[in-house]
Amino acid sequence: MLTETGVAGHPESYFHKPDLGNWASYLGVSRSAGMGELEYLRLLIDTAIEQGTANTGMFGLRLQRHSFDFFFRQLRILCPNEPTDKARFEAVFGRTLFVHLTRPDKLSQAVSFVKAQQSGLWHRAADGSELERLSPPADPVYDFAALKDCCDQFIQFDRDWNDWFAEQAIKPLRLSYDDLCGDPQTELKRVLTALDLPPSAADPVQPGVAKLADSINADWIKRFQDQTATGS
Repeated sequence: MLTETGVAGHPESYFHKPDLGNWASYLGVSRSAGMGELEYLRLLIDTAIEQGTANTGMFGLRLQRHSFDFFFRQLRILCPNEPTDKARFEAVFGRTLFVHLTRPDKLSQAVSFVKAQQSGLWHRAADGSELERLSPPADPVYDFAALKDCCDQFIQFDRDWNDWFAEQAIKPLRLSYDDLCGDPQTELKRVLTALDLPPSAADPVQPGVAKLADSINADWIKRFQDQTATGS
């Protein structure tokens, strides 16, 4: 949605997987013969900044927790003299607003994640068509252990983010998934305001995806809660 405002860059997961080759593939970058590791890393970062700015003067990046460790190891290579993660980040990307988007209902999040993994469908467009499919269609199957592991992991991710924010003396703008789904324009305007950008840029923006939750989600949630309550 930030991209659609036309004023807040083009936030994407440019550094999603812990592998420079994957970064290069995503960014469309080739490593020329004889290019050193530091020069290559700088090229990847510079290309991401160019793509993530989209001629708006504002760079946007989405960074998930599983991408965190490898990403910051690369920043330490680029900025060995900076004392903190925050200092390294801002040395590379400039003054930064950190936005923490989380989903309080971790069970619902886990159900959505496991179901997407199994079915292969991750996003559906607002018109109902498939937007992102990562594997052939398959019927999802209830799996208590997978749901519990996923739920525990998401809880830990939030703890890790909050610990890091505290360690780096960062006060992020906090967004809730539920609030974002319930009133996307209001939440988008909160972000634009925090960026000192005109909130009116959010007025014409509509969500580009449809919710995937259905009766399967509701059934899995109930079954998981029942199993947890009975210990079976």
